[in-house]
Amino acid sequence: MKTITTTDALAAFCAEAAKRAYVTVDTEFLRERTYYSKLCLVQLAYQDSDGDDACLVDPLAEGLSLAPLYDLFADAGVVKVFHAARQDLEIFFVDKGIIPAPLFDTQVAAMVCGFGEQAGYETLVRKICKSDLDKSSRFTDWTRRPLTDAQATYAVGDVTFLRDIYEYLSDRLEKSGRKKWVAEEMAVLNDPATYRADPDEAWRRVKTRTNSGRFLAIVRELARFRETYARDRNIPRSRVYKDDALIELASTKPQSEQDLGRSRLLLREARRGDIAAGIMTAVKSGLAVPNDQLPKVDQSSVKLQVNPALADLLRVLLKSKSDNEDVAAKLIASSAELDALAAGERDMKAMRGWRKEVFGNDAILLCDGKVGLAVDGQKVVTVPL
Repeated sequence: MKTITTTDALAAFCAEAAKRAYVTVDTEFLRERTYYSKLCLVQLAYQDSDGDDACLVDPLAEGLSLAPLYDLFADAGVVKVFHAARQDLEIFFVDKGIIPAPLFDTQVAAMVCGFGEQAGYETLVRKICKSDLDKSSRFTDWTRRPLTDAQATYAVGDVTFLRDIYEYLSDRLEKSGRKKWVAEEMAVLNDPATYRADPDEAWRRVKTRTNSGRFLAIVRELARFRETYARDRNIPRSRVYKDDALIELASTKPQSEQDLGRSRLLLREARRGDIAAGIMTAVKSGLAVPNDQLPKVDQSSVKLQVNPALADLLRVLLKSKSDNEDVAAKLIASSAELDALAAGERDMKAMRGWRKEVFGNDAILLCDGKVGLAVDGQKVVTVPL
């Protein structure tokens, strides 16, 4: 293992990695004090019959450019292997607008291969590599230099074990014919929209207890201002105001700094200056939204006439299919989708692609009364009616 601190050294490692079928990738970052994640370390590794290597890349080293790494990410002949890739990919997309391709996420593959829902890296190391992973350095300060030996050992382990995990899962997918299943799941990770935070949609992440259109209009404007302000200054959203303060502001509708001073939940720094001005502008904008343009919460799930007995049967069917196919039930269909099915809905992810083959077709037959469920030894099976 070596630590790379120059662009030339990174280019040399990436040139070797480009000769291989795949390279494993991980990152260490901090996000507690910023809007965007601060990249602190990149770990890379490869192995094949010609040899293996691993390195730590220090993006904080003066003068180091990640250009050779981005060239490797764009190399279609090398699979880029991550575990739980979303946050790692967001960092690279924000920095360079690039999504590594082709991409393989071992967490998704593990769910397809029967390792449970959201299989953790530590679990896969234990079950596949038959090793234990020291995670004591997980929450250390990755901006400090030099890295401790414990930090370096922990960091490189995130890509060296990943090589064996990838090879094992890839082999299982090849034998089971499920590579296309994983490819379907990669669509979200390969979509640039996944990594773009739209200020106009930020309000949907705020949990409220009211469906009042006017209230939601103010929430929308306050969330939009917070998102834009935090993004432009690269500070956490919570440094502007937290969700509970946002809800309070939407309820009290402050019109002046004096009104803001009476807020129980607003940070002191937000009661004056640019944030205070932004809050009052957002409130005014929310109050001025025409009635026919007020936001609406999706009430479709509330209006569903769910047959509870049928929903329970669908859960039994899902558990049976999950066990028989050795794939995580959550990956096949969510609880909300099962309720929607029991209410007569059919337009959902569980009714498309491999999910329809595994579960959806029989689920429709069950809903239509064309099949029933029966016990066959230790299994639950469908029987024609």
